[in-house]
Amino acid sequence: MAASGLNRPATIHQVARLAGVSHTTVSRYLADKESLKPTTRVKVDFAVKALDYRPNLVARSMRTRRTNRLAIVLPSGPNHFPGRLLAAASETAHQAGYQVEMVSVEGSVRARSARILDLARSGQVEGILSISSIDVRGRASSEVPIVATGTYDDNLRGLGELADATEIREIIEHLAGLGHRVFFHVAGPSTFASARNRKRVYLETIERMGLRSVGVHDGNWSAQSGFDGITGLPDDCGVTAVVAGNDVVAMGVIRGARSRGWEVPRDLSVFGWDDLEIARFTTPSLSTVAVDREAQGRDGIRRLLAEIRGEPAPQPTTNTINRIMYRESTAPPPPAPPQPR
Repeated sequence: MAASGLNRPATIHQVARLAGVSHTTVSRYLADKESLKPTTRVKVDFAVKALDYRPNLVARSMRTRRTNRLAIVLPSGPNHFPGRLLAAASETAHQAGYQVEMVSVEGSVRARSARILDLARSGQVEGILSISSIDVRGRASSEVPIVATGTYDDNLRGLGELADATEIREIIEHLAGLGHRVFFHVAGPSTFASARNRKRVYLETIERMGLRSVGVHDGNWSAQSGFDGITGLPDDCGVTAVVAGNDVVAMGVIRGARSRGWEVPRDLSVFGWDDLEIARFTTPSLSTVAVDREAQGRDGIRRLLAEIRGEPAPQPTTNTINRIMYRESTAPPPPAPPQPR
């Protein structure tokens, strides 16, 4: 539906008339739609979409000294980019009526923190979300809210819950319950806390349960490292279960196993980590750990919005970001060959 016969932008008063509410109600909707009654919110939402209404952010900023802009700050130059987290954070901000700018900052924690403080003082944004560590202690109270998630380090390597490896324990216990006794682990690079933790929990659980590990192959998150790890094992190693550092590594393991004549899961069970979309469509589909990076992006923005509005910090949307997904790549081990009499 066109905004007008002359294609002029719709006004807030036209939105109000179509929705059957006052223009102040529409203003409240634009500032914080959750503050309205659900029935009112639905009417205004319909009118905004029907008229393709676009608020004049420049004029609003001059009246209210608000910019309706948030900044998300991340270190520059890393090989790993948290795309899913950033997409969810941006969507959450947009739903609340904010535009988002991604700001890449070079340098140490100190240099990055100084740049963030400069941005906070500039008046260009109403709040800043940093997904890596910063130090802004002693900042003036007049500056805009700054929230740090602590999710990634300076090279965007996962920290906190992203580096937690508790699920490795449950994975090995599950595989042992299926009858597996001989395991192998293809790890990620030791520069990642997540890789170190998964390797540590793997070794601790193997020892605690009295199982046998044929070793750990220290890889680099690549499919090639999974392929090399499994093809480098001796023929008589007896391994029946592999815990891979991530889904990409696991896919390399499956391809390497097949090159040896081992079928998954008939001869070898394989577990990954990350729940990449392709993991659900491989043959066989991959057992893995789903990581809800979107929840961390949403929660970071929700914490920032609460600070902007002077509200209490919201509760996290989920108790854990990791969830084990059991699929076709894991099954009981093959039957042991009969022993000679």
